[in-house]
Amino acid sequence: MAALHDPTAAQDEWAEGLLVSYTDLLTPESLLLARADRAGLENLKARQGQFSTQGLRLDQRFAVSKDGTRIPYFIVEQTGPRSKGPKPTLLYGYGGFEISMRSTYSGGIGRAWLARGGVYVVANIRGGGEYGPTWHTSAIRENKQRSYDDFIAVAEDLIKTGVTTPAQLGIRGGSNGGLLVGAVMMQRPELFGAVVCQVPLLDMRRYHRLLAGASWMAEYGNPDLEADWAFISRYSPYHQVPPAAGEGAKKLPPMLLVTSTRDDRVHPGHARKMAARLTERGQPVLYWENLEGGHSGAADNGQRARMQALEYTFLWRALGPAEAR
Repeated sequence: MAALHDPTAAQDEWAEGLLVSYTDLLTPESLLLARADRAGLENLKARQGQFSTQGLRLDQRFAVSKDGTRIPYFIVEQTGPRSKGPKPTLLYGYGGFEISMRSTYSGGIGRAWLARGGVYVVANIRGGGEYGPTWHTSAIRENKQRSYDDFIAVAEDLIKTGVTTPAQLGIRGGSNGGLLVGAVMMQRPELFGAVVCQVPLLDMRRYHRLLAGASWMAEYGNPDLEADWAFISRYSPYHQVPPAAGEGAKKLPPMLLVTSTRDDRVHPGHARKMAARLTERGQPVLYWENLEGGHSGAADNGQRARMQALEYTFLWRALGPAEAR
């Protein structure tokens, strides 16, 4: 490689170029070259596409949260004749630890959901890092509810704009995202038709006593402190499951809980206890625990394919038209 001061570097065809890596929900990972002496970008290399994107459109939209904050979200939906009327829609979110949710390509989502006529949405809620550290710290500890308000706002926007209906709207999240979908299904069960909850935190009374949980107290707070438990208890999904009958009883959307026996980050006890409580209180729940895989829930591609097949079968049966089931 030529040194930066080497005058011969000017003769190198790469010297005046900029390499750009690009992907989105409809575009496989691509390596592009931008040159100062040429217009446009040259596509050097790209991964092979895994599904047809014909008739699909990617947009970014905004919903307004409870406190007036504008919440961005990515949406992939149909165009042309297939775009008419509300569609089965899968809404994904995370909202924690300053992790940004990006518009990235997934062959699994494309083939199992988009190619069959579903709408896919990624919500960029507070708690993540999309707008920098403040976007994260504005939704931690006593303000964690803002993450859930943001996610609910996106769901309401999808319904209000006619993209979907509550009966056709499914939500999915894993780990902290599992806590997210668990919390919002307790707070607004009428908004959702199905919930996929992966390797989740759900019992926030004891999360800090299990595996890596103690390292997350800066995010959620310390439930051993009365002041912290006062705000944690209001959203802890395990503690918000409604009674089977009587005052406060309400029907929850069907939930699929997915976890791993070998999860070394979030203890499978969260999902096990939640499945037991939902069953005890007459709420619809399905449960899948893989023996391997750690926090990803799958140890290899075969196990991952099986897990995803379970999830998408559950979602289509719950949300899709009869011909799609």
